[in-house]
This record gives sequence, C-alpha cells and structure tokens, in this order.
Amino acid sequence: MPVQRLDHVNVVTANLDEMVAWYETVLGLRSGSRPDFGFGGAWLYAGDAAVVHLVEDPGPERTGSDAALKLEHFAFSATDAAAFERTLTENGDPFEKTEVRDAGLVQFHVSDPDGNHVHVDFDLNEID
Repeated sequence: MPVQRLDHVNVVTANLDEMVAWYETVLGLRSGSRPDFGFGGAWLYAGDAAVVHLVEDPGPERTGSDAALKLEHFAFSATDAAAFERTLTENGDPFEKTEVRDAGLVQFHVSDPDGNHVHVDFDLNEID
C-alpha cells in the first residue's frame, strides 16, 4: 500500500502556549481534542484532521537550535493567499514569498515561535 498523504507533524516545544497561539492566529488552525498521553501538548486541526501535534518538553536537548533532529521544513496547502499575507503582515511575522512557476505555486516561508521553517503553498493563479 503506497503512502497516500502526510497525516501530521509532531513538534516538540518548550513554549506550548506561544506555539498554540501562533498556529491558531497565523495558520488558522484550531485547538481540538487530544488523548491523555500523560504529558503536556496540544493537537491543532485543519478541518477534521489533527495536522500539528505539539509535545511539551522543556528540556533543551529536545528543542531549539541544539536539538539533534533537524527538520528543514513542513508545508501546508491553502487558499486565499491575499488574506494569509495580510495576517502575516498584521502579526509582524517576517516571511519570504517565492513563486515556483514550474509547479504552479506561490510559497510563503515563515517561522513559528520556536524557529521551525513552515511554508504555506497557494495556487499561483491566486496571485495578482
């Protein structure tokens, strides 16, 4: 059985509340139900899917720039690029906007509060 799609990303953070607020405000995800794993965390949903799992861990060896795992980025596809760009600007979130014409995409490259590289992809036809 081949892989069909990415189910979710799991991000370890020492800044749970700030991370939840950013993913809700900037990406428009919503906090939702999460099983009781016996440790802090949050699940953030796009529609009915929990696409970002945050795990609270204040240990410096698992979070931040010295963490062993290095994930270059993860990405979401979205609609309404103009509204997203306004949200980034209003929140003061720096971003890089890149057109990938061969793929028919425009990508917004942003960083969450822990510095994780996230990009949000839109259909190139949405851009004026």
